[in-house]
Amino acid sequence: MPKPIYLDYAAATPLDGAVLQAMQPFWQEQFYNPSATYLPAQTVKQALEQARADIAKVLGARGPEIIFTAGGTESCNLAIHGIMQQYPDANLVVSGVEHEAVLAPAQQYAHQLAPVGPDGIVDLEKLQKAINDQTVLVSVMYANNEVGSLQPIAKIGQLIKRLNLERQQKNNPLPLYFHTDACQAAAYLDLNVARLGVDLMTLNGGKIYGPKQSGILYVKGGLKLQPQINGGGQEHNLRSGTENVAACVGFAKALQLIQTKRHQEGKRLQTIQQDFLQQLPEAWRLNGSNSQRLPNNLHITFPGADNERLLIQLEMAGILAAAGSACSAQKGVPSHVLKAMGLSDQDAQASLRFTMGKTTTGAELTKLLKTLVKLLS
Repeated sequence: MPKPIYLDYAAATPLDGAVLQAMQPFWQEQFYNPSATYLPAQTVKQALEQARADIAKVLGARGPEIIFTAGGTESCNLAIHGIMQQYPDANLVVSGVEHEAVLAPAQQYAHQLAPVGPDGIVDLEKLQKAINDQTVLVSVMYANNEVGSLQPIAKIGQLIKRLNLERQQKNNPLPLYFHTDACQAAAYLDLNVARLGVDLMTLNGGKIYGPKQSGILYVKGGLKLQPQINGGGQEHNLRSGTENVAACVGFAKALQLIQTKRHQEGKRLQTIQQDFLQQLPEAWRLNGSNSQRLPNNLHITFPGADNERLLIQLEMAGILAAAGSACSAQKGVPSHVLKAMGLSDQDAQASLRFTMGKTTTGAELTKLLKTLVKLLS
């Protein structure tokens, strides 16, 4: 049986061979608990701290500002609960196209949804209007996991900075923090936290050819969070429990590799993406921004089609794709992202996401196009 064409890299990426090699010693040879005091354990502790330092270097941060987590969902929850539990009378603002890892915890507090335009990008003026004197947190994702639209994170960071200065002038003691879910952005975009102006940033190893259940939360120095997992006080008392050193080392290696090659790989995939779009039948519609989008994302509406049926037909033809976020795929309801962008339920359920990766070729996209034309004709 031939190997299928895999076009769901936004959901999961295969482990890079170099990442596996970096992780290997920590399964059996260097298995020691990094909190132990004897020399072999301290060698493991050094490896853990080197991984932290390597990640910090990529982000333009300091080692103590990197908190290891078990993936993007935990990281987002730590950011949101960690802030909001300290300010019970405050509220937060999130965009209407966030991943459920942000939306679900946000719903436990007073919150506002910042609207997006038809291109899936946050309207800065409307975002500012959603922020009031009781808002302590704004969370806007860097790149959308479904339609690939890029948010103006640096501009939002500048807005947050200006609003904080205005609060000081008005003697408003409440801080205003800015969190971004950058899980989909890490493979292709700049992650320098100072240039972006973020206080908190979420990253996920499973999206960058690292191990699943690995990730980090960048926490700007001086920012205090309420711990969500209590116990032995690991990770600066924010995430107690013996560290998964293999996963931490693997995440660091994956992040270094993906960021080193992001320009080259981004240009390669953008060429394939644009070639595909130029051949798109007129009746099919690209969702998300034409220009401000991830180079590996193609989200298409096929008017009148049933996306679930089409996914099955594509799989039978040897092509693996998705109807949206893998975390929400089992719910059988129209995507909240597409609805926030103004798509009808009918069009939302006639849309598919194709996301490319390191092994994707132009020939595979040509086969995809021919297969879609045949199935929909």
